[in-house]
Amino acid sequence: MTEASKNIVKPYQEVGSKKEQVTNMFDNIAPKYDLLNRVLTLGIDTIWRKKAISQLNSKEHQTILDVATGTADIAVEINRQLTPKEIIGMDISQEMINYGNKKISKQKLDKVISLEVGDSENMRYQDNYFDAVTVAFGVRNFGNLEKGLSEMHRVIRNGGKAVILEFSKPRIFPFKQLYNFYFQYILPFIGRKTSKDQRAYEYLYESVQAFPDYDNFGQILEKVGFRSVQWKSLSLGICTIYTGIK
Repeated sequence: MTEASKNIVKPYQEVGSKKEQVTNMFDNIAPKYDLLNRVLTLGIDTIWRKKAISQLNSKEHQTILDVATGTADIAVEINRQLTPKEIIGMDISQEMINYGNKKISKQKLDKVISLEVGDSENMRYQDNYFDAVTVAFGVRNFGNLEKGLSEMHRVIRNGGKAVILEFSKPRIFPFKQLYNFYFQYILPFIGRKTSKDQRAYEYLYESVQAFPDYDNFGQILEKVGFRSVQWKSLSLGICTIYTGIK
């Protein structure tokens, strides 16, 4: 077993790749996903998403790909802030896409936002097509992190921008200890009772602990080709916005 494979955290203990298990997990929790996001973060996740998209601008970023779009919260926020000409939301879970399409249809955004099932490590899009690529709480779930980030780099045009929002590990005492207790014990209990998935929200904590955040993740972005990489932590380090230019 390689050192890298030792650090791979999977949702379930059963046989199967991380990619397959993540797909199954999101299919399972899709019906309660939006509700749990609001409850478990006390609604702060909507503020995080707004701040992430504020890193883009309507003048430069008119064609945007949202990777791991889930139920399309980021895609909707992109449209609200930037009114671009095209937004494609891609996710590995068909059930998440189904719920996202209901949201898009209800808000009559079908002409701007299109959602589709796709693999972040093997995108169908041509090189240098998008002005920007976004990911919110999704890179943690990539089966191969560097491959997924390299694909994002490939499909962005020269000068285009990547904006990544991801959970991180707070460092400030005693908030760090309170955060770990909530994420390790309280959040999985609420998630388990609401979504009926025994592992999904335990996996959330485990995957955050294993994720290379802050400068470590910034270095990976640089390794796959992004330049001018920056990061900014939010809410005392609960999550972090990373940006990079191709």
